[in-house]
Amino acid sequence: FQAGYHATAVSSPSPFIQNFINSSWYDRYGEVPPPGTATMIWSLIVSMYAIGGLFGAISVRYMSGMFGRKKVMICNSFVAIVAAGFMLTSKRLKSFEMVIVGRFLNGISSGLGGTIHIMYLGEISPRKIRGLVTLTYTTFLSFGKVSGQFFGLSEILGREELWELILCVPAVFAVLQVLLLPFFPEAPRYLFIEKSDDVACKKALQTLWGSGDYKMEMDEMLVEQAALEVAPPKSLAQLLRNRSVRWQLVTMSFIYCCNMMSGMAISTFAFDIFLNSGIPRDKIRYVTLGLGVSEIVTSIFCGLLIEHIGRRPLFFCGYGVMSASWVLVTVTMNLKDFIWWAPYCTMALIIVFIIFFGGGPGGATNTLNTEIFIQSDRMASLVIMGIMRWSLFATLGMIFPFLLDAFGSYCFVLFACVCLLGCIYTFFLVPETKGKTLLEISEEFQRITVCGKSFAEEKKVETRL
Repeated sequence: FQAGYHATAVSSPSPFIQNFINSSWYDRYGEVPPPGTATMIWSLIVSMYAIGGLFGAISVRYMSGMFGRKKVMICNSFVAIVAAGFMLTSKRLKSFEMVIVGRFLNGISSGLGGTIHIMYLGEISPRKIRGLVTLTYTTFLSFGKVSGQFFGLSEILGREELWELILCVPAVFAVLQVLLLPFFPEAPRYLFIEKSDDVACKKALQTLWGSGDYKMEMDEMLVEQAALEVAPPKSLAQLLRNRSVRWQLVTMSFIYCCNMMSGMAISTFAFDIFLNSGIPRDKIRYVTLGLGVSEIVTSIFCGLLIEHIGRRPLFFCGYGVMSASWVLVTVTMNLKDFIWWAPYCTMALIIVFIIFFGGGPGGATNTLNTEIFIQSDRMASLVIMGIMRWSLFATLGMIFPFLLDAFGSYCFVLFACVCLLGCIYTFFLVPETKGKTLLEISEEFQRITVCGKSFAEEKKVETRL
């Protein structure tokens, strides 16, 4: 929820925050700040969230290995509470620097909490509903996005005297986590595989899944633990050099790039896109809110589908429809001056894009990420994917306004091409992971061949005896 909320919440109160920057500067120095300085401070406030998210993603490996999944989530909640404290007191102390620090701490909380949350969900869920459980991350991410848009309405908190409250709403959930998480069990896979505590693992399984001996599940963990003893947890550099997981890394990297470059920047820059498409200015905030609601509904719908039709169809079908949507958006945006209903067609097509993104790649990515790496590789892989996600988020946030200015509606052709590539790749190369153990999934990836060659092949050296 926090990661989604902070991705959209800053857009609505942006004029009030910029006024606060100017007034704070004037109170301090007796003059208004130069235009370049004010813009730089505002850009710093926006970008510090992504920078903090990058730091949070990098720290996952160290924090989770030392403290475990549950304790890290509790500590991470305290970071979010401290960030809210900075936001609340910044206005009273007339310090825009406190807003910058608060955004940085919110980024750390989202980067660390998002990754550790996915890991915890994947390790506490039974195999038959693993996809459904991990998908709740995407559902609450979407809920956070739409909540950021909702609380930003002028009828709620979107007024100049309340802008600091908008940025503090997620702290309520952080407080709930601090109060409730101590009563939750630690992740069973972490207890058994990394801590070798089979008694605590069995107790955690019984707490989570009900009474039973769970011998089959613990035998599966035992096999994975044996594989872990042969191949201990890898560092980031070791994982990147490991040929046996090259296809997993390529697949997740490609999917993350496709997701970020598919056009999902519309959630951050929705106002500019709808304004350029011809939607009346006073209607845009409600259209944007409708996008968020659509994303929530489709992510829930995806949860109902993912264990029935599998992961792979959600990817290639979603990317295919998304690509077609952007091609048609390019056409309708060029017709806005000639046909009065063209802007509304654009709006409908963007809603279709959101539906198939949230019900396809957007929903299935986190599930796939927890399934294709065994325990020894999972931590380093999640750190790598977290670094990539936040780096792409920051990069896209900087370049998208320039793309929109330079190419206008034709920038969506680029997004259509990216979605088409995602459709082709996931259709031909990504194996289905539904209902399979982590070791079976790993073997599926090792069997992938392109032009008769596989990354799993080992180099052999012939010697003359």
